[in-house]
Amino acid sequence: MIPSSGAERAGYVQAMFGRIAPRYDIMNRLMTFGQDLHWRRLLLQKIALKQNERMLDLGTGTGDIAGEALADGKVSLCVGADFALEMMQVGRTRPAMRQVRWTGSDALQLPFLDGSFDAVTSGFLMRNVIDIDAALAEQYRVLRVGGRVACLDTTPPLDNWLRPLILMHFRFVMPLLGRLVAGQAEAYAYLPSTTEKFLAPDALQQKFVRAGFQNVQYQRLMLGTIALHWAVK
Repeated sequence: MIPSSGAERAGYVQAMFGRIAPRYDIMNRLMTFGQDLHWRRLLLQKIALKQNERMLDLGTGTGDIAGEALADGKVSLCVGADFALEMMQVGRTRPAMRQVRWTGSDALQLPFLDGSFDAVTSGFLMRNVIDIDAALAEQYRVLRVGGRVACLDTTPPLDNWLRPLILMHFRFVMPLLGRLVAGQAEAYAYLPSTTEKFLAPDALQQKFVRAGFQNVQYQRLMLGTIALHWAVK
């Protein structure tokens, strides 16, 4: 059972990602039919990195977004931050990730000075934080004026004829895959449970606006089950 209180839930999430770290990437490929790689590249297109910019990837996990940014060759600094240390340890083993500056930190209390970065990204982070407003405030704080932010996350499915099929996939297929591939059915029951309770894209858009961001936009992907938000400070 997923704890409801803030501190207990944060500890639960941290421990869960530690358990699934070795099989996290292969599960992402299977659950998204390989589309998660395309979504991360699309996220980076939205923030349009320029030469010698400094980027922070929050909830970096195994570093997929950070790695894509480094491959582009424009960033002078790419910091990958996460409180799930086991996830980052998996990323550290990859040659393509050697230039990532891995940092153990909480998205609600970032150890960076104001205006430290030109861009802040996150993939599948916001649904897991215990205080979305505080997380957005921290992202706003560490961005320079004119800096860009982008986040990718799951979102409740649209209320249409596909919804029952999507919910069946969420509730039964994902936990089954989690049990067979990662030996972690409970962890992959967490994903659909929190997705169904997460903010709709327009509600998350309004939280970005209230945090002070401008030109906040979003795009739904994968039959409306994924949302990509981007904005400017």
